[in-house]
Amino acid sequence: MFPMTEREGTRPLVDSPSRRDERDPLAALVDAAARRFAAAGRFSFHFARGKLRHDPIFFALLRQGLIPDGGRVLDLGCGQGTLFAFLLAARQQHRAGAWPAGWPAPPSRLSLRGLELRAADVRRARLALAGEAEIEQGDLRTAALSPSDVILVLDVLHYLDPDSQDRLLARIADALGSGGMLLLRVGDVTARVAALLTRVVDCLVTLARGRLVRQFHRRTVPQWVETLERLGFAVSAEPMSEGTPFANVLLVARRIR
Repeated sequence: MFPMTEREGTRPLVDSPSRRDERDPLAALVDAAARRFAAAGRFSFHFARGKLRHDPIFFALLRQGLIPDGGRVLDLGCGQGTLFAFLLAARQQHRAGAWPAGWPAPPSRLSLRGLELRAADVRRARLALAGEAEIEQGDLRTAALSPSDVILVLDVLHYLDPDSQDRLLARIADALGSGGMLLLRVGDVTARVAALLTRVVDCLVTLARGRLVRQFHRRTVPQWVETLERLGFAVSAEPMSEGTPFANVLLVARRIR
């Protein structure tokens, strides 16, 4: 996904901070988070840096203050732990005084747990996070979900069949106490061109991981909202694909009963 040039392969894996980074707290934050993956190898480092630079979800979580201080955070399908590295780097940058003006302070205390199916990603996450988060290998359909204040499911649910989706969402509702929050990112299937592009990319990604998934199980945004409301959530939806060719939507679902 992030091919390296011949020249790039001869440079040090982690660049020294640039003058631009000193003036731009967002660039410095991305680099601080990506540096955590140097120990996991060149691919892991460049993947994290590219993801953090171009996916709007990371900055949105902090800018909107969606992760509460002291919260128990569970990331389902956490991959190599990029989100957790970002949250830890945000705490570090804020303490150093390098923080965007007008943004709320990032959470200073968090309990972080991630669940990931792929063993290679679990290994990379554990190297990058160095014991600051608990990363477990497991299947979302069967793994136990610990009591949590925030549960994230980002770009994952469409890999499960509809029955498995419903069972997982019900278990998430049980794991969240009153006032707990589910952050669920899904694709807008009504955006025809963007939805088709998303499907093509999903096929390529699964093929690169050694298996081709021919069928993805998506719903419209109103259908997702209806499902969550039946489980006792109050739901708001906002676009979450700015700067990308996709049509992603973030559902912020708060447990009210």
